[in-house]
Amino acid sequence: MYTSIYSTELPPVLRKMASVPEMLRLKDVGMHCGCEYTSLPVYSSALEYSRYIHSLGVAGIVWNFTGDIKQAAAGLFHDIATPVFAHTIDFMNDDHMKQESTESRTRAIIENSPEIRKLLQDCGAQVEDVDDYHKYPIADNDTPMLSADRLEYTLGNASLVFRCPLQEIRDIYKDLVVSENEFGTEELCFRTMETAKLFTKISLRNSWWFVSDEERFAMQFLADLMRAAIQKQAVDPEALYLTEKEVIQKMCRDDAVRRLWEEFVHIKGVGVSGGKLSDRYCVKVPAKKRYINPLVLTGDTPKRAADADQGIRSEMQAFLEDSYDRWLYCC
Repeated sequence: MYTSIYSTELPPVLRKMASVPEMLRLKDVGMHCGCEYTSLPVYSSALEYSRYIHSLGVAGIVWNFTGDIKQAAAGLFHDIATPVFAHTIDFMNDDHMKQESTESRTRAIIENSPEIRKLLQDCGAQVEDVDDYHKYPIADNDTPMLSADRLEYTLGNASLVFRCPLQEIRDIYKDLVVSENEFGTEELCFRTMETAKLFTKISLRNSWWFVSDEERFAMQFLADLMRAAIQKQAVDPEALYLTEKEVIQKMCRDDAVRRLWEEFVHIKGVGVSGGKLSDRYCVKVPAKKRYINPLVLTGDTPKRAADADQGIRSEMQAFLEDSYDRWLYCC
């Protein structure tokens, strides 16, 4: 598994934290927001990538660069409140642009777990030390900076979806150091421009994919399906915090919802229209643009890759200028 490159070994207390039921649930919550259940070509050869794998990876990265149990635990728990189908539920909540509507449960889940609280006590940590990884800049920071979270899902998708060679992923990871950014805070930074270019190329491929017509359409279809399932009481909102297998089984007991689910999993491609089509499901879907403009050392001074390289700047600008003012339908 590619995650072996992140850290020699997690401390025993972190491994125990990763084994609590609240974390193990994430083994059946995917990284691709439910789109991996479709028949879209990108998933035909993709390997399984769960929120659990991602969370362990984030913890490993944070531990490797900080050696701080509290920061690594915050990284481990950052997705503990993620519902089934992840950001698709943000779409269901009409939070297309920020995609933060599901984060509020993190503290409550940690507080309500006697096992987690005991493990925190064992390592001298409090709930408030680990319930918000945003407070630790190596773990998380604002777009487009590079954090452990963004690094992990970039390398995770490179390995498990696009099948990048492990040595290439290892070379990217080994090129990173901690530096001070233009805001005076710590941030992961590449030593060499060559590696920064390679990483940015991989990252931009992910960026285009995350907001492709196919992904946006599939997420909106599933969001509307989930809204219908809740309205028809095929599932209740609390069921969103079960596993994906359990939720799919529950909602498919309703015949109408099951037919929608069967339509969803058979999505193979998406068409584009200048206007809304009245004879089929047709939607215009906004989305948050996820991209990374990493730091790279130029001499002894860190600079943003897009400031140091015209090619990166042009490619990044093309991504940012893309408009979603188009109607999408299944074809």
